[in-house]
Amino acid sequence: MSALFDLADASVQFGPIGHGVRALSAIDLRVHAGERVALVGANGSGKSTLLRLLHGLAAPTGGRVARDPRCLQAMLFQRPHLLRMPVLANIALGLWLRGSPWRDAKLRARTALERVGLADLAQRNARTLSGGQQQRVALARAWALAPQVLLLDEPTASLDPHAKREVEALIHAFAHQSDAMTLVFASHNLGQVKRLASRVVYLEQGRVLADLPVADFFGGTLEHLCPSAHRFVKGEFS
Repeated sequence: MSALFDLADASVQFGPIGHGVRALSAIDLRVHAGERVALVGANGSGKSTLLRLLHGLAAPTGGRVARDPRCLQAMLFQRPHLLRMPVLANIALGLWLRGSPWRDAKLRARTALERVGLADLAQRNARTLSGGQQQRVALARAWALAPQVLLLDEPTASLDPHAKREVEALIHAFAHQSDAMTLVFASHNLGQVKRLASRVVYLEQGRVLADLPVADFFGGTLEHLCPSAHRFVKGEFS
């Protein structure tokens, strides 16, 4: 089966060669339809850059990055960018730009808001919502596009505990609504990783040091397979 993402010896450097910062080095990674892949590692390990590389927001400076051109993907950031307009328009605009008539876009946007439990806030200025509500709007905006791949960069990191649970529950529901839905997300919350992921990729200083099924990553063999990943799981550094 062909991969949705196929990276071979991929690297990303910011700044001039010899004086810049190497954010990713020699990344080999394949992601297939239906996988739920968690990216974990300490701050600065390359998780966000890898997500941006997968989404096409960062260009590789070496190696090969192949994406399935037929696959529609959406990305959520830790702090979503919402326009200074009503919630409904924030969601409908993306559909309209993709070619949907405005009336159809608004209908789809209303359905998306109902999906995340925010239908009553459709006419509220999106910038006035709480952090948790804004992230739910961002999820609704992504869901409305019906992507096959959902990329998420620490989507619950800045939320309060109640909002974290709400957003995580929505991500879980979206990921399981179809066997073909693919999820790739970065998270420091290892409990969240256990609940959402089927596979864990551990990064350190821009390199992939472990790539294991979730049961193996949190099982007893990690200490021998990748000692630094084992220390990360045990909370010895973050």
